[in-house]
Amino acid sequence: MKNRKIITMLVLLIALASTIAASSGIFSNEGPGQYEYESIRGQKVMIYGKGLYQHMSADVAIQGIAQDYITLLVGVPLLLISLLLSRKNPLRGLFLLSGTLGYFLVTYLFYLAMGMYNWMFLVYAFLLGSSFFALILTILSFNPDEMKQLLKSEKPLRGAGIFLIINGSLVALLWLGIIVPPLINNTIFPPELQHYTTLIVQGFDLGLLLPFAFVVGYLAIKKNFYGYLFTPIYMIFLSLLMTALVSKILFMAKAGANVIPAVFIMPTIALISITFSVLLLRNLQTGNLK
Repeated sequence: MKNRKIITMLVLLIALASTIAASSGIFSNEGPGQYEYESIRGQKVMIYGKGLYQHMSADVAIQGIAQDYITLLVGVPLLLISLLLSRKNPLRGLFLLSGTLGYFLVTYLFYLAMGMYNWMFLVYAFLLGSSFFALILTILSFNPDEMKQLLKSEKPLRGAGIFLIINGSLVALLWLGIIVPPLINNTIFPPELQHYTTLIVQGFDLGLLLPFAFVVGYLAIKKNFYGYLFTPIYMIFLSLLMTALVSKILFMAKAGANVIPAVFIMPTIALISITFSVLLLRNLQTGNLK
């Protein structure tokens, strides 16, 4: 693997920093507790009032803690496992490592942009930068000339590509269902905006992540090299992200929120994503990358 020492150092630092950040989100508990706050747009918002996310709205803070559990208990171990696997089985290990790094990149991009300022700000900034460079260096370790030859079959790749397009389309429609109606009735600001400056999740999804999923899915169907490269990476990333989303839904349900039909839909999508990830990794030959 190219740049092995640099990648190893970055991955270990990401594991350490994310353990600190996630643990702080889970275990910090200082603060007065929940209280009502009126946003600049006159909307009444219930603020969480405790711990690292004490200035976040109560429902979003709970989701942040739920994702911290997935990052700590699933993301960090998988990051270290994939680093070790990249030494024994470089091709599968690099795909697993790339997808996991993609999860950390997107997670702390959202935390840095959406999370109300807290004492983990510099840690979030470090995690965003280190995961970005680790991901780029890991992707550059792939050999373009060997990719297609190391596939056992192109069928799982095509199926995954179709799934990425369908899933991306459904998520895009979901977000547009939040954004467009207020624009039509001239209220402009959707209730989901709460006291935040903008819709960070919807904006990054519609502007970056979903278009990337569409392009990767299309390239996989067309048997393009970049489809071969990015489809397994994106699918592994999506598996981790959907697992975190399922955790958020369960935490919201525990808090008394109505999570139907999401409690049935999201686990199904997560299960499909994980299944495709396993199939795509099994579809790779065990040969080494040069």
